[in-house]
Amino acid sequence: MAIRPIITHPNDVLLKKCKEITVFDTKLAELLDDMYDTMVASDGIGIAAPQVGEAIQAAIVDLGEGQDIIEMINPEIVEIGGSEIEVEGCLSFPDIYGEVERPFHVKVEAQDRTGALYELTAEDYEARAILHEIDHLHGVLFTTKVIRYVELEELENEVEEV
Repeated sequence: MAIRPIITHPNDVLLKKCKEITVFDTKLAELLDDMYDTMVASDGIGIAAPQVGEAIQAAIVDLGEGQDIIEMINPEIVEIGGSEIEVEGCLSFPDIYGEVERPFHVKVEAQDRTGALYELTAEDYEARAILHEIDHLHGVLFTTKVIRYVELEELENEVEEV
């Protein structure tokens, strides 16, 4: 397992619609392991394959807090509901944060690293993270959805007030 460099904006790989994965082998497993290590080393909660230079449909979300790591291969959104506006950031946009409106609820069909199909339902912050990573797989960047940019100092003040 290795920590890979994170691709930052601007870079064309971040704007590509990623290719569907059809081969579930040790190379894919190694990529997923590397993506996870890279995400953790960068203090992220999600990462998509294009963020490590691979234009394929693979993404990971890990909120920690005793929850399972979510590995999504070829994810498809099958249901969304509700709406909320929250602040997001992105490993490919260091120190840039903004308020983004996203669905509160999502249901996704995806494959795991072995190719087995599964369904996942998520709400709130977990749904937001999943949708953010799926956007990456379609070449959609969170900055195209920002309603209002938020300064780092503003975020730090909010954390101190809680």
